[in-house]
Amino acid sequence: MTGDGREGGAHGWRAATERALYGPAGFYRGPEGPAGHFRTSVHASPLFAGAVAELLCRVDAALGRPERLTFVDMAAGRGELVSGVLERLPKSVHARVHACAVEIAGRPADLDHRIEWRSEPPAGITGLLFANEWLDNVPVEVVETDADGTARLVLVRQDGTESLSPEPLGDAERRWLDTWWPLPSEPGLRAEIGLDRDTAWAAAVGTVERGLAVAVDYAHARGARPPFGTLTGFKEGREVPPVPDGSRDITAHVALDACATGPAARLLGQRAALRALGVGADRPPLSLASRDPAAYVRALARAGEAAELTARGGLGDFGWLVEPVELPLDGLLVDVADHEEQ
Repeated sequence: MTGDGREGGAHGWRAATERALYGPAGFYRGPEGPAGHFRTSVHASPLFAGAVAELLCRVDAALGRPERLTFVDMAAGRGELVSGVLERLPKSVHARVHACAVEIAGRPADLDHRIEWRSEPPAGITGLLFANEWLDNVPVEVVETDADGTARLVLVRQDGTESLSPEPLGDAERRWLDTWWPLPSEPGLRAEIGLDRDTAWAAAVGTVERGLAVAVDYAHARGARPPFGTLTGFKEGREVPPVPDGSRDITAHVALDACATGPAARLLGQRAALRALGVGADRPPLSLASRDPAAYVRALARAGEAAELTARGGLGDFGWLVEPVELPLDGLLVDVADHEEQ
């Protein structure tokens, strides 16, 4: 079973979301871009781009400062992150960087000419591939346990009306559920099958010849999956029902542990990852206010932005999946205590 079949005009959530987000009139092809509907770490503060720039510099050093250093921004929106990273690189690194933005929408007219705009990441990357809130928009199938406790594919019409498929799940979907999101037999429980995300992430990591691949997203781990799933919508800054009509973002949290491609991968929380990259939310000492009031105000603003990026219950709850390829992790994300790994 592929999940693309029809029943009374209904589709599985994967096919319905694919069309609603990426079809000819899809949500992500709109002129306003993601920033017009929701706030990500990139939009919250330039400190996030600064942290990614610091990580790229560390990757550069670990690679021996290659002649060509590639930075790939997956699901680049309108190029906000890649532009911010370029602005914050030291000249010695900036001169060697090949910056790529990967996005299905058209290239923004005012984007820095040095940034290559692509629909797919390049092959043979030596450097850093960074995917901020990409995998949560790779569509997934949704399943729900029926009255007998059997997991069934959830079908959805364009207006959001749902029904359960009478057909059994395919072998691949069943195996993924059994391994990564076992559902008890209680009726009404839900799960989101991350097979397509696993495949998409493996393909992205496969483009890295030497370097680091990082995926950042709202995430959950096996043993603590949400019992009713996480599928939702966002429109104009508000959380709304997930209706696949092209008018809103449709997203679901990511099973990052299932996405990991090898034993060298590490799962970190955003608080720990950003702190390791120099983003701290400590308030400046009051003594600075008397010595240099302007510097105190700047430091206080920076601490406020860092607090938003690392806040519990907000952006700080993001997970980071960090995958090295022919590169040791030592020194890249230092000072991350074992208890802060997810």
